[in-house]
Amino acid sequence: MRERWGPKAAAGSGGGFMPSFDVVSKVAMPEVRNAVDQANREIGNRFDFKGSDARVELTESSLTLFADDEFKLKQIKDILLPRLAKRQIDLECLDEGKIEAAAGGKARQEIRVLEGIDTELARRITRVIKDSHIKVQAAIQADQVRVTGKKRDDLQSVIALLRAEKLGPPLQFVNFRD
Repeated sequence: MRERWGPKAAAGSGGGFMPSFDVVSKVAMPEVRNAVDQANREIGNRFDFKGSDARVELTESSLTLFADDEFKLKQIKDILLPRLAKRQIDLECLDEGKIEAAAGGKARQEIRVLEGIDTELARRITRVIKDSHIKVQAAIQADQVRVTGKKRDDLQSVIALLRAEKLGPPLQFVNFRD
């Protein structure tokens, strides 16, 4: 009878793939939705907003703030941003638009929620990795960057390097495969 778990069986298994991880930029949209709901509840309960049309609306990838004037719009932001921060949403992933005049003399502001890594940021990430001369490869894949290397320590060095660099939106490191 042949031995199933001998050195020959072990030599053939698991060959060929190298440790890797993905660099992504994601936002937990359910947490954003919860923060918006909390902010809207507080706006509805506050005396200084009684009778006004002040609210925060959430669409797929943006928040729209509505208020009677620019001052109240800033108050809404002061309510919303701490709620987002408390729910571990990095405020650097928010891109605030200009305050616009809406119908009836009211004010409106759109805040985009930045998700994913665009091509410019992906190129900057790969350039930083290549300039570091750490023995890894970086490949752009849609809205993420895959980093592969022979040694786990090299990959951890790249993670430390990217955390130290302030490249813009918050980055997460997922799918670490050893």
